[in-house]
Amino acid sequence: MESIVGTYECKADSKGRMLLSAALKKQLDPILHEGFVLKRSVFQPCLELYPIKEWNAVMAQMNSLNRFVKKNNDFIRRFTAGVKMIELDATGRLLIPKDLLAFSGITKEVVMSSSISIIEIWDKGKYEHAIDEATVDFAELAEEVMGALNNEEDGRVS
Repeated sequence: MESIVGTYECKADSKGRMLLSAALKKQLDPILHEGFVLKRSVFQPCLELYPIKEWNAVMAQMNSLNRFVKKNNDFIRRFTAGVKMIELDATGRLLIPKDLLAFSGITKEVVMSSSISIIEIWDKGKYEHAIDEATVDFAELAEEVMGALNNEEDGRVS
C-alpha cells in the first residue's frame, strides 16, 4: 500500500466499536482481509493502526536490533506494549480493546487520520488540541524536517 489519505470522523459505541467511513474502507479494501495491528502511539495519546504488511516491515527493522543491548530490549518492550491483532467484524466495525481505549482516552467522538501508511486513531478533543498545538510552530517544523531533503529524482536540493 502506497499511502492512506484523509481524516475521518466517526463515533465509538460504549464497547469501543467504530464503523469505518466508506471512503476509508474503500482505500483499505484491498488489504482488509489481511488484518491489522493496533498499538499505542510512541509520541501522542492516540492509537496507531498498522496494515499487517506495514507492521511486519517495522518488526523486521526491530528484529535487527541487538537484543544483548538493554536499551534495545527496553525499546522493543515499550514499543510493543499493548499491541493487538485487529480485524473488522462482519458489519465493518473495528473493536478497540479496553486497555487501548483507556490509554487513548477515546470515548465517543473519534478522528481517524492518515499518517502515510498507518492510521492514527484519536479522541476528537485530543486530536483538535494536538493540531492546534502543532500549528503554532508548523512552518518552522516543516522547514527543519523537510527543508534539507534532497530531491533524488532530479538532483535538486529542496
